[in-house]
Amino acid sequence: MVEISNTFVSAGRAANDKPVPQHRHAQEALARNKREGMDLAVKARVAALSVTAVLLVFLNPNWDVIWYLGLLVCLVLVGLAQRRVGQVGQSRAELGLLFVDLALMTVALLMPNPLQRETLPTALIYQFDVFQYFYILLAAGVLSYSWRTVVAIGTWTCSMWMVGATSVWLFGVQIPSVSAAALGLFPASADLSRQLDPNLVHWDLRIQEIVVFFIVAVILAVTVRRYQNLVLNSAEMARERANLSRYFSPTVVDELSHKDEPLGQVRTHNAAILFADIAGFTAYADGRDPQDVIDTLRAFHREMEGEVFRHGGTLDKYLGDGLMASFGTPMPKPDDAARALACVQAMVERMQELNAKRRAAGQPEIDARFGLHYGQVVLGDIGANRLEFAVLGDTVNLASRLEALTRAMNVRVVASDALVCAAGASRDLQRAPDQAVRGVAQPVAVWVHQ
Repeated sequence: MVEISNTFVSAGRAANDKPVPQHRHAQEALARNKREGMDLAVKARVAALSVTAVLLVFLNPNWDVIWYLGLLVCLVLVGLAQRRVGQVGQSRAELGLLFVDLALMTVALLMPNPLQRETLPTALIYQFDVFQYFYILLAAGVLSYSWRTVVAIGTWTCSMWMVGATSVWLFGVQIPSVSAAALGLFPASADLSRQLDPNLVHWDLRIQEIVVFFIVAVILAVTVRRYQNLVLNSAEMARERANLSRYFSPTVVDELSHKDEPLGQVRTHNAAILFADIAGFTAYADGRDPQDVIDTLRAFHREMEGEVFRHGGTLDKYLGDGLMASFGTPMPKPDDAARALACVQAMVERMQELNAKRRAAGQPEIDARFGLHYGQVVLGDIGANRLEFAVLGDTVNLASRLEALTRAMNVRVVASDALVCAAGASRDLQRAPDQAVRGVAQPVAVWVHQ
């Protein structure tokens, strides 16, 4: 019972099997899985050893139980040490502790209690089939997420068990009278009497134990290798998705991640289009340090991009010192116009905050202007091999021209009446006289924000 309980509490460990991939997501995924596995191993070890310690004192309330309690303490310390030195990639310290752990387990199973007064045949331990509890140690090793660790556990356990069996055979205590008594039980059946002899190591059974154990270890190692590949593949997909998110909006990335094909056939539906631009940026950039110009653009784009994504829009493209965003792509929603209008209001507020900081720093303000329109657009993939998701049509052209109209009207925002009607609210916009727009036959009803 003592040895069985000792083996039960061993947990996963040791060095991972191959050089860690250099990209960040794979490193993070492997480190996270390794850390979680080691944490589970330590918790399982401490909990099981605590229960075992109480059980031992209850079953054997004698002084010789101190020997087993000391072994339990050693097992706890080894487990804590493994957690401390555990890392992704190969680690000699982890391998050394794994060897110590297996050696300690073998000693706990095969070495007689030196504090026990009664002398028994050492080989008697084999009558209790204690080796089977090494399978729990092997299964716990899977928590390390390293196939080489599992193979090491299998190889070293088999080797140590055979060394232990040889030691019992050569140096173990034997009591001939016990063998004679076993033969006297069944004098007509020598084979049966031999199986019951406590002095025999039974080499055929010992070899059978390690062969089956090693086969199971190899199967588990293959399973762990397959799982590790799944972790790496998942990390690779996360990396690819993160890279996509640098260039495309989360809306487009999410749509792409659920499709085996490109974003679909060319189609038409209503969408809200937003254009943002910096008025007078060419004059601002003339003669300035290029780094200052880039920093200004980055600050502007960062604020605008954040609001587009926060309101569920798609950042279609950057246009030098401006950008184009759409609401209702790749798929339309009932509140596309309302979200576009709320996004513009938030953009105006962000620019006021940004300009306040720039004034305090002695920097010139950024004069941002915005145009909004709602109507039918054409959208789909364009290109041959390198595809680009495009939003086209008169609605896009009119939204761009409404943004340009902000200069002539000396306002910050110009939104079409079509967008305000679709949004169901005008927010901070005021109705303005209809405006003649290049390329549009009739004057366009507009709303403005000063």
